[in-house]
Amino acid sequence: MNKILIVEDEIAISDLIKIALENRGYMCQTAKDGEIASNYIEKNVYDLILLDIMLPKVDGYELLDYIRKSYETPTIFITAKSQTEDKIKGLNLGADDYITKPFEIEELVARVEAVLRRYNKGNEEQNFGDVSINFANRSVKKLGKNVSLTPKEFDLLILLIQNRNCALYREVIFEKVWGEELEFETRTLDLHIQRLRKKLGWKDKIKTVYKIGYMLEI
Repeated sequence: MNKILIVEDEIAISDLIKIALENRGYMCQTAKDGEIASNYIEKNVYDLILLDIMLPKVDGYELLDYIRKSYETPTIFITAKSQTEDKIKGLNLGADDYITKPFEIEELVARVEAVLRRYNKGNEEQNFGDVSINFANRSVKKLGKNVSLTPKEFDLLILLIQNRNCALYREVIFEKVWGEELEFETRTLDLHIQRLRKKLGWKDKIKTVYKIGYMLEI
């Protein structure tokens, strides 16, 4: 399981990021200033650091310089400083990416996953109760036994997992999994959902949302 350090002095933002990443299977630790973060970095090994620039005690630029001199941990700046020169300075210091506030949490998660893949640190396997999913080889196990899914069933499962606890419209699911708009009523999606429920034993987890679509409740 990948371990991520979130260095952010705005508690609400820090908590939002932590919850979003933990919901996707990452282990997160938070630090509210650069001094606390540097102590954590000395004592722990992280797969990624999310770093605000405007921090108390030790700012993000100083902390990134320290990280780059002593460690090889990939780092993403998250900051309200949106000027081009700020981005250039951060990237020149060695940041792997730069995202400005306010941001969409899904974009942040996508950037985190992209940087981890670049360093070959992506979460290849995640567990959801008694179901284990390997994203690299597209395999699924339940209670240690292989579950045979078709390519579309696996794509549908991943979409539900990526958006777990959120209701997805039928049209959105159909477009993202089948690559086309849902122009007429079809049983294709419903049949795939039924098979997923049966194969994974998730009858109570994959919910039908009235007049909307489906939601994976985990």
